[in-house]
Amino acid sequence: MSDLQGGPSTGPGALFAIGGAEDKLKKRTVLQEFVEAAGGPKARIVVVPTASALGPDVIDVYRALFAALGAATVVGVRPENREDADDPAFLEPLSDATGIFMTGGNQLKLAGVVTGTAFGRAVTAAHARGAAVGGTSAGASILAEHMIAFGRSGATPRQRMSQLAGGLGLVQGAIVDQHFAQRNRYGRLLSLVAQSPGLLGIGIDEDTAAVFRGNHLEVVGRGAVTIFDGSRLTSNAHYAGRAEPILASGVVLHVLPSTSTFDLQARVLLSYGKQPPAAEIAEMEAAEADLRKLAKEIAAEGVSPKYYAERKRRAGRRTTKKSAAAGESRPEATEPITAGAELSHPDSPQADSGST
Repeated sequence: MSDLQGGPSTGPGALFAIGGAEDKLKKRTVLQEFVEAAGGPKARIVVVPTASALGPDVIDVYRALFAALGAATVVGVRPENREDADDPAFLEPLSDATGIFMTGGNQLKLAGVVTGTAFGRAVTAAHARGAAVGGTSAGASILAEHMIAFGRSGATPRQRMSQLAGGLGLVQGAIVDQHFAQRNRYGRLLSLVAQSPGLLGIGIDEDTAAVFRGNHLEVVGRGAVTIFDGSRLTSNAHYAGRAEPILASGVVLHVLPSTSTFDLQARVLLSYGKQPPAAEIAEMEAAEADLRKLAKEIAAEGVSPKYYAERKRRAGRRTTKKSAAAGESRPEATEPITAGAELSHPDSPQADSGST
């Protein structure tokens, strides 16, 4: 999937919004995709654990994971406050990074430290020159221009169900939520879409990534990405009282499993399901042609060969006449013959059929 393999940049890098709890022990599909997008064996990844309440252990975990998945170098950079985030010593590792990964934790802390600082601008600049930028849980939410700082769970959208904070703005025109199905966050995301219908609501399940490349979103992992499109929404959000249910009528819902791709600008599904290799497609087409030929032979079984040849000759003659009239040259066509049908033809008496 990677457009960046340690070579010259051809534009902004991929964005990985991971719904949290990504597999770190078995297949590690989501993290493997991130390493490949960051350059594979040439990847230089910076881990940013600012949101995490854990100590150096969280850096050690991701350093071991990314190294095991083939990254060349992995370093940790942890600004704890806005003063750190404006310190050139914290910015230097980002200058040649091909991948930047922000861990989970307290999303309000992450936003308070990173957004609007030199560190946040350095992350944006790295992405613009081709680095893959990703985050899990809190690190996913901050990729958007508007991020959910905190909120309540529940299936029903309600007034004042959540609160927004400023994000990095790498994902435009959307709000990203995480741990989506596992923590029942449908209501809070839908409430935000009802309040701001121009924004797409993107909810990401655990061990799942929404991968943004330009205007396209691709789903990777074992869960799904849920999208709420409120372009034609009718809502009472402008006058609903505190904690009251919010009307959200006309929302378009997309639930996208792994391999689905979605056009964020047109807001339509582009494709889903894995496409087989070209050689396999050619083999399937050849097999299908053989089956069609066999079906014709089976259909003609028990019919006089002489009658079959005459039908084929007549069909060819009609096709030639039609082609000549249209001024075109078309391949010969053959009328289908149904096996077992009663035949009446002067050159093909009933006794010639050999069937009962």
